[in-house]
Amino acid sequence: MLKAILFDLDGTLLPMDQDTFVNAYFTEILKKFVPLGYDGKKLTKNLWEGTKAMIENDGKKTNEEVFWDLFKKDYKDLDNEKKLFDSFYENEFNEVKKSCSYDPEAKFAIKEIKNMGLRTILATNPVFPRVCTYNRLSWTGLNNEDFEYISTYENSRFCKPNPLYFQEIIEKLGLKPEECLMVGNDCNEDYSATKINIPFFLITRNIINKTNIDISTIPHGTFFDLLNYLNEIR
Repeated sequence: MLKAILFDLDGTLLPMDQDTFVNAYFTEILKKFVPLGYDGKKLTKNLWEGTKAMIENDGKKTNEEVFWDLFKKDYKDLDNEKKLFDSFYENEFNEVKKSCSYDPEAKFAIKEIKNMGLRTILATNPVFPRVCTYNRLSWTGLNNEDFEYISTYENSRFCKPNPLYFQEIIEKLGLKPEECLMVGNDCNEDYSATKINIPFFLITRNIINKTNIDISTIPHGTFFDLLNYLNEIR
């Protein structure tokens, strides 16, 4: 029996071109940090290395701990660094919203799915802190109260495409794989939920399919198609 829907955020609930978003993100973060005396190339390198470390996390530490363990090799005043990053994500980061689009179907679908009595979970790759994730979520017209659980780097020990990322979530929430459906736009990161037998629905507006999976074999379409699909399988 279906009980919960796991949603990706970037490219799914929040339409975007990933490369455009990343470029806008680094533009804004360097605008803030370089005038404060940070070396732009070094900071960019550290951010990419920190992201890579989180994606490769083996679960012994949270993603937050893994990120800052790497960062402290070059930046000693971590309390100050964290305050600066939190301030960035609360303020200047909002300029990055211009690189994203808006899909009213996404907000409508969440409301309809909750009306069906299904649990809604935001399964966004947890490489950002809570403040950043909540901010990006607000750009969709939704907020943290629309979801029972939201993965962030503070509460996660794995990342997509590691299937243990999904395992960690469903264990926390007392769910079985067959009681869930993963909804996303990435045929690698989001589709990896199927490795622990969580079914997958592909949102095709901003599809990422680097491995050229035959999507004709996967339930797919718009958010309205998702609602029709849920009505068929429930």
